[in-house]
Amino acid sequence: MKIKYIISFSVVLISLVFLYGCGEDQETGDKPAGVKKIVITMIAKSSANPVFLTAKNGAISEAKRISEKYKKIDVTIDWNTPETEDALEQVRRIRNAIKDKTDAIIVSCSDQDSLTSAINEAVDAGIPVMTFDSDSPQSKRFAFYGPDDIAMGESVMKRLAELIDGRGKIAVLGGNINAPNLRERVSGIQKAAAEYPEIELVGVYYHAENETESIREMLRVQELYPDLKGWAMVGGWPTFGRELMNKVEPGRIKIVAVDALPVQLEYVEKNIVQVLFGQPTFKWGTVSVETVIDKIYRDKKVNPINRLNTIPVTIDNLGGWSRQLKAWGYQDIPEKYYGM
Repeated sequence: MKIKYIISFSVVLISLVFLYGCGEDQETGDKPAGVKKIVITMIAKSSANPVFLTAKNGAISEAKRISEKYKKIDVTIDWNTPETEDALEQVRRIRNAIKDKTDAIIVSCSDQDSLTSAINEAVDAGIPVMTFDSDSPQSKRFAFYGPDDIAMGESVMKRLAELIDGRGKIAVLGGNINAPNLRERVSGIQKAAAEYPEIELVGVYYHAENETESIREMLRVQELYPDLKGWAMVGGWPTFGRELMNKVEPGRIKIVAVDALPVQLEYVEKNIVQVLFGQPTFKWGTVSVETVIDKIYRDKKVNPINRLNTIPVTIDNLGGWSRQLKAWGYQDIPEKYYGM
């Protein structure tokens, strides 16, 4: 009788081992010796731009989550982004990633023309490429995650028109003239501005994508046009620090800008900026990494175009947006905003 019980117990034990220890995608347990390491090279526009650092954090967070979920893979992010925006440097880094035999590349394109051929080289070498934020639609990339930039530009313009009662001089702060996503936003602003006969768009002003250069250009234009009533900004560069705080009178010139990171929220609180169009930049990382794994590991069909939604952030919903940023893992948000 004891032998019978011992045999029965052994059968149950072996069954449990096969059921829980040999499954492919279990949530817990150590990875087996044959785990596959997947390296995803991430090449954003600039590591000096805080929007891309949030994308980096999102990518690392998603790589960790996926690695914990699937026992047979270990996903890591190779952050390979230039310090300052440089399309040719992005091309060089894509080619280095090809030589290093990375498993996949996700890239935000500083210049569509320069990067198309490099992306195609990677794909021809068997490395899937996904774009985020700024696309290269003529390349062989398999997917893009980002906003409809023309529609975003139109929304920026319409909100600015409301703030200035549909009349007066406005200017556009355009960032990098070669960035395809920014050019589309500018196009959307120009298209929408044409619907307001009493609004004069005095010009589109391009600059290096950093706080200092954008503020310098902004103040130069305001000296040229002292009666300027509004700014439509396709990026939030002047608000990525505190330099602008004492250089613009709150409320005198209406400002609508893209991006709504923690560092920018004080500008809304102080009525220096009236509307920020918030992008879920953290999701640039999470969605891109998840999409890459869906394609190369799960063999899942993915949508070639994945749109994100933007949220207009004003003084009225500053608290809700602050709580959303906190939920995404941001730590540098003043607590006073949470209760607003």
